[in-house]
Formats: sequence, C-alpha cells, structure tokens
Amino acid sequence: MLQYHLIVNGRVHGVGFRYFTQMKANAYHITGWVRNLPDDQVEILAEGSEDDLVLFANSIKEGNPFSRVTSIEKTESSHLQGFKSFTIKY
Repeated sequence: MLQYHLIVNGRVHGVGFRYFTQMKANAYHITGWVRNLPDDQVEILAEGSEDDLVLFANSIKEGNPFSRVTSIEKTESSHLQGFKSFTIKY
C-alpha cells in the first residue's frame, strides 16, 4: 500500500472535477480525500495499492470532459493514514 499526494493544475474548479475524482477513486479502490485549494488547484490525498494508484493517477491526468489538466505534482509515501473511504472536503 502507498500514499500519493497530488496537486492538480489547470481548469479543475467549477467543472465537477472533485466529484469525478471521487468516482475514479471508488472505481480503483482508492481511499483518501480531494479538495479545492484557494489558488485554483485541486489537492488529492490517495491511498491504495501501487497498481491501483497508477491507474487512478492516469485517469486524473485525463480529467473529465469539462476539465483540462495541465500538470500534476506527485509526492509518494509509504506513510498511510488508513482512510476507510474517499471523500470530498469542502
């Protein structure tokens, strides 16, 4: 199990990106959370197997039909917080 901390840049506010992220997390058995940052970025803390996290991160790079992801900053860690589900933080 690994943890990814992702900062997503691009057109990711006001386009359903957090909900899209939650749906992808559930599809790939990822736990953690997603939230908007005040500087028009989205922050994601995700935990899961390495294979599932890679698939999840790749789907986040593609985004939903209304978003446009220009870059993702990724930090990987083996320190887990043991989330039980994936939530949207407000």
